[in-house]
Amino acid sequence: MQMTVSCKKLDPRAKLPAYATPGAAAADLCALLDEPMTVAPMQRVLVPTGLAIELPGAECVALVYARSGLSIKHGLCMANGVGVIDSDYRGELRVPMINLGGESYTIQPGERVAQLCIAPVWQAAFVQAEALSDTDRGTGGFGSTGTV
Repeated sequence: MQMTVSCKKLDPRAKLPAYATPGAAAADLCALLDEPMTVAPMQRVLVPTGLAIELPGAECVALVYARSGLSIKHGLCMANGVGVIDSDYRGELRVPMINLGGESYTIQPGERVAQLCIAPVWQAAFVQAEALSDTDRGTGGFGSTGTV
């Protein structure tokens, strides 16, 4: 399934999101930098992309994920885990990153720094309840379903 997402270049050097392969679930986002940006261990940075998007409506969300290669090879991850771009946001897409590695990493201008995935959204009607149904798991939390 394909949908149209309008992308506005806030800077003519910005690169539109692009899928690396025909089966890719997310499109790459590239850094829009005037010069290389070095990120020291445990440092957080906000990487500009020079792009703004318009999602078709409230039935979808844009999710920004780390690139696996950057995270496993260099420790460069999303500072907030996953970025959520709401359908009514029109500002620049900027990628919050943190270097969890032991060495500094330098982001190059135009480098692919994150992945953008468009996903469906269902807004819930939250209602107060006096009780919830029972399950086998019940209130068992972290690790309650086993370690393997």
